[in-house]
Amino acid sequence: MQEATNRSVPNDQFDWNAYENDLAVYDKDKQAITEEYDKTLSNVSSNEVIEGTITAMSKRDVVVNIGYKSEGIIPISEFRYDPDLKVGDKVEVYVESAEDKSGQLALSHKKARQLKSWDRVNEALEKDEIIKGYIKCRTKGGMIVDVFGIEAFLPGSQIDVKPIRDYDIYVDKTMEFKVVKINQEFRNVVVSHKALIEAELEAQKEVIMSKLEKGQILEGSVKNITTYGVFVDLGGVDGLIHITDLSWGRVTHPEEIVSLDEKIKVVILDFDDTKKRIALGLKQLAPHPWEALDTNLKVGDKVKGKVVVMADYGAFVEIAPGVEGLIHVSEMSWSQHLRSAQDFLKVGDEVEAVILTLDRNERKMSLGIKQLAPDPWADIETKYPVGTKTTAKVRNFTNFGVFVELEEGIDGLIHISDLSWTKKIKHPSEFTSVGDKIEVMVLEVDKENRRLSLGHKQLEENPWNEFEHQYAVDTIHEGTITELNDKGAVVSLAENIEGFAPARQLAKEDGTTAKMGETLKFKVIEFSKATKRIVLSHTRLFEEAKRAERDADFAERKASAESTASSVKKLNASNEKTTLGDLAGLAALKEKMERGE
Repeated sequence: MQEATNRSVPNDQFDWNAYENDLAVYDKDKQAITEEYDKTLSNVSSNEVIEGTITAMSKRDVVVNIGYKSEGIIPISEFRYDPDLKVGDKVEVYVESAEDKSGQLALSHKKARQLKSWDRVNEALEKDEIIKGYIKCRTKGGMIVDVFGIEAFLPGSQIDVKPIRDYDIYVDKTMEFKVVKINQEFRNVVVSHKALIEAELEAQKEVIMSKLEKGQILEGSVKNITTYGVFVDLGGVDGLIHITDLSWGRVTHPEEIVSLDEKIKVVILDFDDTKKRIALGLKQLAPHPWEALDTNLKVGDKVKGKVVVMADYGAFVEIAPGVEGLIHVSEMSWSQHLRSAQDFLKVGDEVEAVILTLDRNERKMSLGIKQLAPDPWADIETKYPVGTKTTAKVRNFTNFGVFVELEEGIDGLIHISDLSWTKKIKHPSEFTSVGDKIEVMVLEVDKENRRLSLGHKQLEENPWNEFEHQYAVDTIHEGTITELNDKGAVVSLAENIEGFAPARQLAKEDGTTAKMGETLKFKVIEFSKATKRIVLSHTRLFEEAKRAERDADFAERKASAESTASSVKKLNASNEKTTLGDLAGLAALKEKMERGE
């Protein structure tokens, strides 16, 4: 049965000649009919943009008729920028080919848009035209918008007149925009939706601003919160509550007081019609805390509070909401060492303090915490009378002495001259170190100025009384050179005492000069108990020995000469009485004198 159905049966009666020549079938020949048919079709060329009509739509494709013998099919994704697309709409299409491999007309709407998009975008900017765009996705700082097939940038600040907290809700939406900026060189396009509604808002602002009055109380919605304040939407115009006008108390961040979209009542503090600025206040709707402060509170009273702010110079303590007092760092301890307030307190500490000053008119208060403890200087004369020996801690140095602390709040000064009886100290750091313990004696007490003069060397007897005899002038001692400079050398003697040898007194017998670290004999050539000065000389030791030897030799020669002269004189006196015997005796004397010489 199947074979019978598929078998072709020739028709011997069919006139193939008439069919081929359109004889007895059409009243015109085939060529004429083809020409007539072609006239009804559009002249379509590849790579051109023409206008077509949407004839059908599905979830995936759009069918477009451009007047050609066949219709083109375009993916609907190329039209997603226009959610209002419908059958019958006119659209521009790009003819990729009159017939593809399957004989189908190949069209593209996306390419058509891209070919004309740059001109259209520039035209929209020039004419301030409102255009439609499709928001494709988020990007840093804003959104990417498809406008005429071009990816334009929509800054986050240009989406709406109010700050946008959720950008994702705009993705895949089609909105109206204005082209606000074009970079021709890089072909960058910036669009704005906010620009469409600003004109309307300006009109609303004019109406609202004309009705504003200082002191007027309005209700608004928290639009934005920054570190410095809160922006409130008053129904078309924004006002700012500065952080200092949010609360009478200390506010670290506005989020402590309000939250986004919260409805609050505010009072108008000031406004500027020209700049459209409105200053609002929230704390002004509540009475000032100082007005509710206990009227019996006075200087000397103790109060409790919480540290709310720290600075190097002090701490601000809130004793009631909106009422603060300053504890200066100098009022934190009886110690005279000025330190940072952070060494004593930190934010959040609960403290008790004494009111030092209170000015209700100026709304200022100063507090102190050291006053809770007794003043260590109150009984200083009985605690540390002159002559007291005690141990102190080295706090710091100056060129002229050492500051030490006897106890918290009581400091004293050891002058550099009171550190040692014998050692020459150029700077206190040579004698002790910061943080070390040192024995001291109280030399003088000045309670009024809170000063103690202390000494260290006074703990021992003055050794210079003994040194006066031990190191008398012309005594000889062994010493070691510990310092050497152009002027001379410091020589360390016994018992931790030092002397000074001038440079000219350092010459040695062999002609060389004494060197650093060399141990030699020295002679005391000068001693001063008053200035505690011993001057030494090594050179004097051998110079004086040579001088003594020269003097002895000279004396011997002089004595010999004098003896000879005396003998000659006697000889001349008796010359007139010379006899033969005398001549013999003279000859013997002469021989004796020659032997003596």
